[in-house]
Amino acid sequence: MKISIQGEKGSFHEVAARLFFTSEVVEIVPCMTFDLTLLSVREGKAAFAVMAIENARSGSILSNYSLIRESGMKIIGEINLRIRQNLMALAGQKVEDIREIRSHPIALSQCSEYLSRLHGVALVESDDTAGSAREISEKKVTGVATIASSAAAEIYGLEIIEHGIETYKKNYTRFLVLAEEKDARSDGNKVSICFSTGHQPGSLAAVLVRLAELDINLSKIQSVPRLNGEWEYMFYADLELKPDHDIGLIRNVLENYTTNLEVLGIYIKGEQLHES
Repeated sequence: MKISIQGEKGSFHEVAARLFFTSEVVEIVPCMTFDLTLLSVREGKAAFAVMAIENARSGSILSNYSLIRESGMKIIGEINLRIRQNLMALAGQKVEDIREIRSHPIALSQCSEYLSRLHGVALVESDDTAGSAREISEKKVTGVATIASSAAAEIYGLEIIEHGIETYKKNYTRFLVLAEEKDARSDGNKVSICFSTGHQPGSLAAVLVRLAELDINLSKIQSVPRLNGEWEYMFYADLELKPDHDIGLIRNVLENYTTNLEVLGIYIKGEQLHES
């Protein structure tokens, strides 16, 4: 089964993909950007895509909400992955040997407390955590470390100098699993929707009241600009369902209070998982 991810092999996207499809033989299709990750599925190069949508520390990746809606693909699952960041370099080096650390800016920010204790070490932003690990390994660069997953250290033959250097130990990233609309699920205990409302006072409040009346737990709501020059927004919401909830009824009720209503996916609420 081919799974497209943003980033290279050994990235946290790959870790999340393998944990979700744990019972399958998985082939990873690395992509440089999130839009190419979705395009790989639409072009038949992969069966599913795995995409990060938010981090407990860094917040939501707003552009990915729009990418999902515009692609027409559907969410079929989610993974809440505990992100454990590790400092790694070529074998035999110690912390005092390191003069430069290369990694993705989000990884660097997640380790800010640890990094602030290092003196005389330059922090260099890169496009991908695993990509930095690969580059150090291939070019045999000494005095340079990266921050990445333990899977990256194993794949690229690097030695972990410090384990678990992330500032917040409950550092989770939520990943979504996406598929073509024909492969969408029709059941689950969680549904992601998007919609817009008018600029009239109480427009959004009316939607929230209707959800409360239906006894639905709104676990997340996120506004994203529509980029039409009129300061209008799309609202993206995650709803947690009970067995007796009817998706059709929910949709019919909300259509009376929203515009551009769309169901982005129905799926099973993800568990909190750890890199093995």
